[in-house]
Amino acid sequence: MTVDNGSGRASLGLALPCMVLCVLVAACQEKEQSAEPAIRPVRTQVVAITDAKNPGSAVGEIKPRYETNIGFRLPGKLAARLVDVGQTVAKGEIIARLDSTNEQTAVSIAEADIKAAQAEQTDATGQEQRQRDLLQRGITSQVNYDAAARRLKLAQAKLDAAQLARSDAIEKLGYTDLRSDDAGVVTAVGAQAGQVIATGQMVVRVARVDEKEAEFKVAERVLRSTPLDVVVLVSLLGDPNIKAMGKVREVATTADPITRTFPVRVSLTDPPEAMRFGATVQGRIVLEDKKIVQLPSSALFQSDNHPAVWVFDAASSTVKLRPVTILRYEVDHVLVSDGLQDGERVVTAGVQKLFPGMKVRLL
Repeated sequence: MTVDNGSGRASLGLALPCMVLCVLVAACQEKEQSAEPAIRPVRTQVVAITDAKNPGSAVGEIKPRYETNIGFRLPGKLAARLVDVGQTVAKGEIIARLDSTNEQTAVSIAEADIKAAQAEQTDATGQEQRQRDLLQRGITSQVNYDAAARRLKLAQAKLDAAQLARSDAIEKLGYTDLRSDDAGVVTAVGAQAGQVIATGQMVVRVARVDEKEAEFKVAERVLRSTPLDVVVLVSLLGDPNIKAMGKVREVATTADPITRTFPVRVSLTDPPEAMRFGATVQGRIVLEDKKIVQLPSSALFQSDNHPAVWVFDAASSTVKLRPVTILRYEVDHVLVSDGLQDGERVVTAGVQKLFPGMKVRLL
């Protein structure tokens, strides 16, 4: 490009190199700035150490750990039920009877069969002895003796079978008396006198009194936030002074279809006599005095298969990884029992994108 004015042509020739030089300098500065690492903004929370809170309480009832439905081994007509709900029974005590007419008849028939078999055995024994003497004197043949010996063996077998039949009939007669397998208290009855019952049908339910438990209906949220090895204080709802300590023995694997709660069984240690079956009780978890820090679940990181958090260092504006001890996990946060100090800052979001010594800035 040319300009008619001589001085103008010289100014334009000088300006072009200056413009090129400015563009190159600006490009170098942008390249240097882009090479610098970006400082990531992070969201943090100030550590505040507080006392661990009780997860709450639940209402339940006292139940036996061992409860047995007792029924007859034979079908028949119930002649008598000797116990009722609330009565105590001893081990081996007769609690109900069946009409035993048929069983007694079977015993009488078996005894008659034994007498007939004994008579036949006596006759066969005498016949075998006579045939043996005649055979030794050469008066009878070997065939006759063999027949007598065979008859004796058959008579003995019939006698053995008749004796076994009598033992079986006597045993079945004993089944008409229903006895309690354990000492306990009757909690339910399932049949009345005069009723025809089937084999195994529940007639009486007996609960052992040596081991009592408290059953509570617990929501899923409470189960997730409460450890299973805790100590539970169980007290009567009507009289809180009557209480006992216990530990969780069983947690149901399926929820109740109506209440959507999970039955939890607490085994009681030396419960007082006033805690009767069916009594309404209240259960409270007994926690040790612990100082905890509540953090959102998003603050957790994993280091060597152990929980950890990122702690912000205000002096260097960097983060460092700190192992922590988790007391328990709750719905949307965790309770940290060790590893943090009051007043520190913990990163609560974006922890997966951090590394030790990384520069960050607080939001």
